Amino acid sequence: MLGGGLDRRSFLKSTGAVGLVMGVYLASPGRARAAQTADTQFAPNAFVRIAPDDTVTLVVKHHEMGQGVTTGLTTILAEELDADLARVQAEYAPANAKLYGNLNMGGMQGTGGSTAIANSWMQMRHAGATARAMLVEAAARRWGVPAKQISVSKGVVSGGGNSATFGELAEDAATLQPPKNAPLKDPSKFVYVGKRNTHRLDSPAKCNGTATYTIDVKLPGLLTAVIARPPAFGASLKSFDAAEALKLSGVVDVVKVPEGVAVVAKSMWPALKARKLLKLEWDRSGAGPASSEALYEEYEAMTDQAGAVVVASDKTQSGLDGAKITLDAVYRLPYLAHASMEPMNCVAWLHDGKLETWGGHQFPSIDLPKAAGAAGLKPEQVSLNPLISGGSFGRRANAWADFTVEAVNVAKAMKQKSGSEVPIRVQWSREDDMQGGLYRPLYVHKAKIGLDGEGAITAWQHSIVGQSIMGATDIMAGNVKNGVDESTSEGIEPTPYAIPAFSVTMHSPKQAVRPLWWRSVGNTHTGFVMETLMDELAEKAGRDPVEFRLALLDEAPRMAGVLKLAAEKSGWGNKPEAGRALGVAVHFSFDSYVAHVAEVSIGKDGLPRVHRLTVAVDCGVPVNPDQIAAQMEGGAGFALAAALYGEITIENGVPKQSNFHDYKVLRIPEMPKVEVHIVPSQEQPTGVGEPGVPPLAPAVANAVYKLTGKRVRQLPFTRAGLTKA
Repeated sequence: MLGGGLDRRSFLKSTGAVGLVMGVYLASPGRARAAQTADTQFAPNAFVRIAPDDTVTLVVKHHEMGQGVTTGLTTILAEELDADLARVQAEYAPANAKLYGNLNMGGMQGTGGSTAIANSWMQMRHAGATARAMLVEAAARRWGVPAKQISVSKGVVSGGGNSATFGELAEDAATLQPPKNAPLKDPSKFVYVGKRNTHRLDSPAKCNGTATYTIDVKLPGLLTAVIARPPAFGASLKSFDAAEALKLSGVVDVVKVPEGVAVVAKSMWPALKARKLLKLEWDRSGAGPASSEALYEEYEAMTDQAGAVVVASDKTQSGLDGAKITLDAVYRLPYLAHASMEPMNCVAWLHDGKLETWGGHQFPSIDLPKAAGAAGLKPEQVSLNPLISGGSFGRRANAWADFTVEAVNVAKAMKQKSGSEVPIRVQWSREDDMQGGLYRPLYVHKAKIGLDGEGAITAWQHSIVGQSIMGATDIMAGNVKNGVDESTSEGIEPTPYAIPAFSVTMHSPKQAVRPLWWRSVGNTHTGFVMETLMDELAEKAGRDPVEFRLALLDEAPRMAGVLKLAAEKSGWGNKPEAGRALGVAVHFSFDSYVAHVAEVSIGKDGLPRVHRLTVAVDCGVPVNPDQIAAQMEGGAGFALAAALYGEITIENGVPKQSNFHDYKVLRIPEMPKVEVHIVPSQEQPTGVGEPGVPPLAPAVANAVYKLTGKRVRQLPFTRAGLTKA
């Protein structure tokens, strides 16, 4: 999450916002001090500013939605700058893809795919090293001391018996030309990176209530709008009568917008009450799908048909025909909602020939041109004010910029109807959010695998059916090649496992439900299928599940490494407590390797209870070990909730679930003890926001088999019909 829930390969093309400079700087919640004027600050590059009061400001180019990117980037900068971390604050970058583009996404400005630290690692190091070198040179010139004799520590420059703070040298440093290749610090001398001494910068503001979310925005005359959207996917508005709604105190107006009918009021409560009083007539002739169950049956039938070829071997059929043992399996995986704590929202203000927005702009390079188009303005007339978000998991990074465009559409409709130029906050309710679509697609997998007499894989035939996330968007459709959407098959192909005679096909049917990436994207379903199949194959081969996997990982030493580490730390091979079993899974995603060993029992309700989870992660240089552990813990809780309960079921185009009572998130007593073990590494940092999700469900399912003798091929576990063995 995109963290985030967004495949980095999905964003290799610019969306037209490159080079736009809006010039809006927003302070990180609870951290910013009084702004200094630009001419009193030392700003050697687009990311660093040092003020006379010794304050170091980092301009954060990524969206903070709870994953800790603000702290991570600040840690890297402070390390190379040798700053006092307590004197470093953060601001969020304006919409300017030329300066703040994501280097792993072709330069477009956005956060997702667990790329924030990965693409910023060297960029932040160079930014800090450049500023440090200029401060040292300024000190050398002032004191007449060779630069090589000057040292820097915690924001203080020392040499030749002299010392000065960053702020005291800022004015002199600002007169110098930045060096082209400032030397980087030897990693052996790191004092922040890789250490467990860095606290989250955004935690105090979130705890004391000073953090600013979209719902906290206050502007003169600000009004709140809620929208009556189609009740079923594929339905459209025929007519509406707002007479009764307009009688309600606090209601300002009711306007038609492309998304439906918007009630605009002085606050949220009258807007919600008035929406219930609208008389709406909908055309449901195009509504669908008929039901989730019908989709499962339709998709399963498609698995036997020729599909788009992901990878093919001409030896697959002969390998299956010659196998001594075969395994046939069909999997069903449901639609999933993102269910972030903060429902979607955005503030839009059309005034004086320009547009300003405030919101969780996870992808400015999408949101800005979409907002401009909705307003009928040029991109340079639009300013995005990015605010922190209460979660996303992929939901806020969508190609339609839906909640941003909605706010613009309501503001535009109000202006056209009454000439009003007041700011409008469009706020979704929890039910709006849960039933609004943009789900992780529903999938069916069918696999046939052969083993020889010694338990070695001879061939693997695999078919996947599910909506194409990329193909559903105008921006990403070009990433679908010959009918293959890599975000559907990732986690199966390519695979770190040495599988001979491997063939994978896919079908991408279209539905009225718009699909979207969900935390770890395709790996959400492929990881479950692959890792439960690996356990089943190990049993058929008469091998230990860990040993069976390791035999297939000779050419993937880092994946083998986390598997061995998790097995060792969990006590794999020892007999667990009575009534419990251990299950294992390992997966590679977003360039990181994660293994889980889950200690599980079956509760009285027939559902798995995870008591302990042992996690091993190899994500390259561990910038903030505590945050890595937190992301593994959070990913485990997120994944466990989905595995136990997560399911959006549809009947006649209508989602049946509406809130947390029937789309459950994990409760505190259900959270297992999580032990995270981080592999020491000097490799480039890779993702941690998403890779902790895929191994959880298969590790639990593999333990469940040991307890019940039942292979789980449909999620959530509430659908598995489990009973104690």
